Amino acid sequence: MNRSTPIPETVTLHVPFRIMKRGGRKEMQLPEGATQSRRTDNTLVKALARAFRWKRMLETGEFATIADLAEHERIAAPYLTRTLRLASLAPDLVEAILDGRQPGNLSLEMLRKPLPTGWSEQRKVLSSDGHCDNPK
Repeated sequence: MNRSTPIPETVTLHVPFRIMKRGGRKEMQLPEGATQSRRTDNTLVKALARAFRWKRMLETGEFATIADLAEHERIAAPYLTRTLRLASLAPDLVEAILDGRQPGNLSLEMLRKPLPTGWSEQRKVLSSDGHCDNPK
């Protein structure tokens, strides 16, 4: 464009993205390679906090069994057990979630599924599924 070219009234901009549902809300997912700002997933952070709190309550003897704790929390024992698994995640994976560096496709339901107990195996499993952007 130069000074003699008239300015168009309408400018069309095409941005590739897709809408995904996460935790009951819709989010925009940009294509691979596009830079995204860090975004903490409050659902994952809240689940991590609960998992570590429940683990501490069991380890200190405040509750003798998962069933006792589930009854106290007024939730189903299987739900508590699945969420409690998050307390066994590798520290760098926990840190990535807390810092908002987790991949956009990582969901709470993915982390509630059985994972290996070894941290290096967890990284491999999550990395091979495309769920971990920085495995060590």
